[in-house]
Amino acid sequence: MAVESSNDIYALPEDCIATALSLTSPKDVCRLSAVASTFRSASQSDAVWARFLPSDYPHIISRALDGGDSLLSKFHSKKDLYLHLCDHPLLIDDGRKSFQLEKLSGKKCYMLSARDLSIVWGDTQYWRFLSLPESRFPEVAELLDVCWFEIRGKIEMSMLSLGTNYAAYLVFTCRSMVHGFDHQSAEGYVKVSGSGSGSESEKRSVCLDPDGARRRRHQRIPRREGLFYRRLTQMRNPEAMLPDGEPEYPKQRGDGWMEVELGECFVEERQDGELEVSVMEVKGGNWKSGIIIQGIEIRPKESK
Repeated sequence: MAVESSNDIYALPEDCIATALSLTSPKDVCRLSAVASTFRSASQSDAVWARFLPSDYPHIISRALDGGDSLLSKFHSKKDLYLHLCDHPLLIDDGRKSFQLEKLSGKKCYMLSARDLSIVWGDTQYWRFLSLPESRFPEVAELLDVCWFEIRGKIEMSMLSLGTNYAAYLVFTCRSMVHGFDHQSAEGYVKVSGSGSGSESEKRSVCLDPDGARRRRHQRIPRREGLFYRRLTQMRNPEAMLPDGEPEYPKQRGDGWMEVELGECFVEERQDGELEVSVMEVKGGNWKSGIIIQGIEIRPKESK
């Protein structure tokens, strides 16, 4: 039966409206629920929110520290479970990763903890692992003093949402004194490697100095002095010159930590392999200290 006017849609059965809502997005459902009481009632349906939850969410939740059974039994509706997974990162894989949903889209987000990362010299006196109450993970990694700064992480592509543009972020904070990151940018690197032919990668310059953006704005180097400094640096260490263009600077997060974007990639349909992420500063040769690593977060890239 054809719907002859806009008012006729309210006469449709609630399950039909719920089916239509499930074909939109969580953001659209929340907006449409304010249109009319019929939409509001249908927007609470499990049929709607089950569509927004990842198809493998029971398996993901089963990897939680407590096994996940208590979480599944705690919520009586799929909407409540969805919102909980958006607002409360779930620790999985023995607390070495966290899982979360992006609230507006339902896309998967992961953070690899410091313990889940490969940190060069991480098991020596140059780094130490400690607990911080503001961290979502049991332990974070504090850089005490090192000249070779290199951190790597990887995640299976099958764990991410298909058809989604992802970005990787180093999540960190710092002690009162950060040393060694103010003159030389680090390199962020994102690579997709798989069983197919070849791989794709992206490299970018990143600043790990928390005050890097402010220093850049207030930097005043006379033209001749600046040219002399650049030539002197190049003669001493040709590889230590910064890449062309502005580096990525750290930004404050809502949870009190800082993050800097390391790179991005698009997850194709049915893509195998691994997403490999790294950040390193090994060219300057100077000693570095003072930053605390919580992990590397991989989440959908916000559109500009």
